[in-house]
Amino acid sequence: MKLLIMGPPGVGKGTQAKQIKAYFDIVHLSTGDILRSEIEAQSKIGIESKIYMNAGKLVPDDVLLSIVKECITKPNCAKGYLLDGFPRTIHQAEGFDKIMVNLDHTLDAAISLTANQDELVNRLVKRGYDYGRSDDTPEIIRNRQNIYWEQTSPILDFYRSKGLLKDVDGLGEIEEITNRILKVL
Repeated sequence: MKLLIMGPPGVGKGTQAKQIKAYFDIVHLSTGDILRSEIEAQSKIGIESKIYMNAGKLVPDDVLLSIVKECITKPNCAKGYLLDGFPRTIHQAEGFDKIMVNLDHTLDAAISLTANQDELVNRLVKRGYDYGRSDDTPEIIRNRQNIYWEQTSPILDFYRSKGLLKDVDGLGEIEEITNRILKVL
């Protein structure tokens, strides 16, 4: 099973990805987690990415495409994977399509979690306080949401046109949302 999970910042992609990963016994690949580990390791990619992330901007496409290609070709992804936080732009989606074709992989579905924007800001501010994340301030959150709606939401149409998009309400109890996702898959 090869899946994408998308949605605006704070909608619960990571939480749901963990549930789906366990259900299908596939690898959860969070580009955000991968980038944060690169930042912690102070790698070249990490240092460059931190500048973008702390400004609430997206990390450049070529960096993310390279990271994703490397991750999905590892042996632990042979049974399948769930990409969380990628792709975020049409260019990334098209680049990912090319990677998939070259690797002879087929995407099974693109899950789009939806929720009220103000609710999402509140969730992320709380997460920032709870986990000490420097990228979860109200200003950065609103900027990330604006970027999502301007740059990322067009990929919903991209996957809808391919018959792969599955819209799911992202508000409610974790188990309730997971059940909605599993039902559409």
